[in-house]
Amino acid sequence: MKGLPLDSLESQSSTHTRAHRPLRQFSFAALISLLLLRLSSVSFEDIADVARDVRWSVTPLPKDPHRRALALMDRAPVIGSSFLLPLLADADRHLLPDGHIDLPILARWYYANEVEDPSFDLRKEVRGQVDIPRLKKGKVGGFFHSVYVPCPEDAGYPSQNEGNFTAATWRVRDTLEQIDTARLIIDKYADTFELSKTARDWKKAMRRGKIGGMLGVEGGHQLGSSLSAIRAYYDLGVRYITLTHSCHSPLADSCGLPGRDPIKPRWDGLSPFGLTAIKEMNRLGMLVDISHTHPKTASDVLTHSLAPPIFSHSNARGVFDVVRNVPDSILRRIGSIDKSRRGTFNLSDDGEGGKGWGADTGEVDKPIPSGDSIVMLNFSPGFVGADADVSAMADHADYIGRLAGREHVGIGSDFDGIEAVPRGLEDVSKYPKLVAELIKRGWSDSEIMGLTSGNLLRILEKAEAVARSQRHVKPYYEVFSGRTDLSKHDSPPY
Repeated sequence: MKGLPLDSLESQSSTHTRAHRPLRQFSFAALISLLLLRLSSVSFEDIADVARDVRWSVTPLPKDPHRRALALMDRAPVIGSSFLLPLLADADRHLLPDGHIDLPILARWYYANEVEDPSFDLRKEVRGQVDIPRLKKGKVGGFFHSVYVPCPEDAGYPSQNEGNFTAATWRVRDTLEQIDTARLIIDKYADTFELSKTARDWKKAMRRGKIGGMLGVEGGHQLGSSLSAIRAYYDLGVRYITLTHSCHSPLADSCGLPGRDPIKPRWDGLSPFGLTAIKEMNRLGMLVDISHTHPKTASDVLTHSLAPPIFSHSNARGVFDVVRNVPDSILRRIGSIDKSRRGTFNLSDDGEGGKGWGADTGEVDKPIPSGDSIVMLNFSPGFVGADADVSAMADHADYIGRLAGREHVGIGSDFDGIEAVPRGLEDVSKYPKLVAELIKRGWSDSEIMGLTSGNLLRILEKAEAVARSQRHVKPYYEVFSGRTDLSKHDSPPY
């Protein structure tokens, strides 16, 4: 994109050349030794995966960017810098997982959640942007099924209690219906889809050629102001909650939506109840999603979450200045996780020119206790730019990669939740076009495999590790301050 200080191809030419060299040869005896070492620690069902790893390790990748993209989207991620290391690592099939797809809300809107409707047959092309043939063509190895219901005002109802959501509401009922719909879709196409409750489950599904997936609740207003709802959703397969949608929630402040009147912050970021909710999500192993949130909310989460937070479907304000995108200061703060980059930032050199949110508060120097995060690219043209196409989408990937680091970039398309799409990225079959464009721009093989799978799976594994470390922690029972219906009593209820 013109005017953006993106990494040049020239500055990466040596890395790019190395990435395209054929793998160096090694002796057959050494290969057998490595195989025996590998097989000594795996079960019989992994033997085919090991053989595939060996074949990939000795087969050069094609030079054509599109063919190379398809090949990389089939391969296990490079671990470290040695071509031998994949033989010693888990033989996982890493196809592309998408962090945010709205297939359940499409089923609700067009088919009233009746997944057995004859016209809703995912084995052939259906309305929308997602079905099985196109998922396979796009090399998709899984996705987060977004279980979304709108904020009351977006659904034509009055705002509830200034965002307390303590009055009677159908938001929790509707969320349960969407969870049910997502799971019914997974069950109906069990030969293709699989509910994955852990990163390991997801990897196993991809190794078997299945499309794995988790569920994500897209808004704190869908909790009914209850920590119990978080636990119940987790048990049903939900692995992230977006703290807000376009309205404030009991948990945090929203950024609102472009084209609307700005909404006045209520909590100045996280609410006290939201801080407790994050602790409960960390305890469970549920990701905290900060897409849709006000930047102060995102900053508070980066400060307080012990597990890596995610932006499940967001882009960069420095490329396209809308409230839904991530400010430079937040991206630079994520970039500061890498100690070699810390202290080298000059926000005035970035797209916001040092005038964006957090530029004057020392934001980039604040620590991130979890030590990780990921920003997953949103394909909605309203968040991409005035001329949304594959190149513009790659501009966001390049920009986030330059400020935050390419190891912190993923894909969260928002397909089936958006009506318009970027040119060249019309549906889930088109992901390889974006990957090929990034290869042309000098992204290395390992960076591509991070973008398409490794980065998100790494975040999931870290969140699960935090949950394991907190097995001794009891569930949290805090009652939201806006509720008056739940309190302790001395007398019986009759």
